[in-house]
Amino acid sequence: MSAQTSNRNDAPGALLTPSEVAGMFRVDPKTVTRWAKAGKLSAIRTLGGHRRYSESEVRSLLSGVPQPREGED
Repeated sequence: MSAQTSNRNDAPGALLTPSEVAGMFRVDPKTVTRWAKAGKLSAIRTLGGHRRYSESEVRSLLSGVPQPREGED
C-alpha cells in the first residue's frame, strides 16, 4: 500500500470508492451506486468515469446528520 493510499482518509476532502462506502454501510457496492443515481448521495466522477464519494458526506449520513450539498443553503 502506498503512502498516498494509507493517508487518503486523513486528508480533508478525502474521497471514497463505492466499495469503501458499501463496507461502511454494510451493503453491496451496487446499492451505493443506486443511492447516487437517486440523489441520496452525491458522487464525483473520476477522469476514468468511476464514482467517488465525499468521506465527510458519507460519515454525516452514517451519523444521521444531514449535510447541505454544494450550491444549497
